[in-house]
Amino acid sequence: KMAAGLLLLVCAGGLLLPAEAQDSYNQLPTAVRAGVDLALEQLTSHASVKHHFRFLKSVEKKERDEGFGVLYLYHNFHLRPTRCAKGTPASDSRVCHFRNDRPVMDCAVCYKTVNEQIETTPEPYVHCIQRPRLTAEMTTTRLDHWKKMTYRTGGASIMALSTG
Repeated sequence: KMAAGLLLLVCAGGLLLPAEAQDSYNQLPTAVRAGVDLALEQLTSHASVKHHFRFLKSVEKKERDEGFGVLYLYHNFHLRPTRCAKGTPASDSRVCHFRNDRPVMDCAVCYKTVNEQIETTPEPYVHCIQRPRLTAEMTTTRLDHWKKMTYRTGGASIMALSTG
């Protein structure tokens, strides 16, 4: 009897997981969700990808607010494959159950937004790879993109202006 109760609890937990992950996606700020969506678009555009992926969790976020609605974002997150085939409409993929027989995708995106919309200049950087294949060198390359995108030259600032 206890084993049956435990089994029921495990099954119920399996039903909660997809909803929980969807909630975590929905709770992301709009500009951050746009980066997740960009990674999902690029991932599903590959012919070798046969199933939809869904947001699982954030690993690391960096942002630099430049004011006037300009924000630079770096977001490292995990996507988990689902049981829904790629042909399933994207709106339906939000209710797809996760597959536990495939590794998660570790993704990093780096981009600039203006009023929460991704800008095409500088070109957004997207890198996704199966988690076991992620190397230290790849992690360094990802962060180098963030550093390049947010690097400030010694250009004029309000402090450098003279009034004389």
